[in-house]
Amino acid sequence: MKSRNYLEELLAKSPGELNIELVDAKKELFNLRLQNATNQLDNTARIKEVRRNIARIRTVMTRKERGLVS
Repeated sequence: MKSRNYLEELLAKSPGELNIELVDAKKELFNLRLQNATNQLDNTARIKEVRRNIARIRTVMTRKERGLVS
């Protein structure tokens, strides 16, 4: 499963790496929204995928802050 592998990759990263990943995902989401607004976006499902990835990153960050994940 694709999302399972992505989650395992996130769990292996440090908090600093997760923060960089979050910033990159937010930039990508902004660019996708801009393309969608100007009718240049072909794959609109990518917006939903990036939003979910941002949520996954934030969840892993929160869990690591609380000490629930090593």
